[in-house]
Amino acid sequence: MPLQNRVTPTGHLEAVPARGAWTGNRGIIHNERREVVAQWRSKAWITCLLSFRGRRRPVFSPHTWSELFFLDEATAFSAGHRPCAYCCRPRYREFKEAWCRANPGLVDSPRPLATQIDACLHAERVGPGRSKLTWRECFEALPAGTFILVDGAPCLLWGGQVLPWSHEGYGQALPVPGDGEEVEVLTPTSIVAMFRAGCRPQVHETAT
Repeated sequence: MPLQNRVTPTGHLEAVPARGAWTGNRGIIHNERREVVAQWRSKAWITCLLSFRGRRRPVFSPHTWSELFFLDEATAFSAGHRPCAYCCRPRYREFKEAWCRANPGLVDSPRPLATQIDACLHAERVGPGRSKLTWRECFEALPAGTFILVDGAPCLLWGGQVLPWSHEGYGQALPVPGDGEEVEVLTPTSIVAMFRAGCRPQVHETAT
């Protein structure tokens, strides 16, 4: 049986066979029976490489962090994760520089700690009752890499198209909203600002 560790763009965890291009974690959120018992235990929601220095271990091992999996980096960003500063050091540096440049008013220091960025992201991704926090914006103001909700389902904006998401990849493009139409946005505001400034996430091959 698949474990409940596949992450959706809304940040929810589901049990499906698909694995994805990235792993990551939110702390230890499983019990000794490998059941998810919390949505997070840390504000450091990170995205990690699937393979790093040949290290291997059973997924959801006892008393250690819970491995989560993402279709692509765009999905991870939408859920509110950021690159790991250890196994993804070059990408983390790119992310931090782009994030700080796009969001100068969110932190006091020009070189914030990862914990400061994590606190900002946590405030943007978690709403009342620990629900996914969403926000509204005109469709034409949103950059590529952003996730929106269309009829309650997550869709990626990429290449001028609206692409429905699944754990296996992206489906046929949907009609593009009209000029001035507001949409519900899943990707945190500071990450959308980063995309708007020119940063681009990795996306699954079905999007291209």
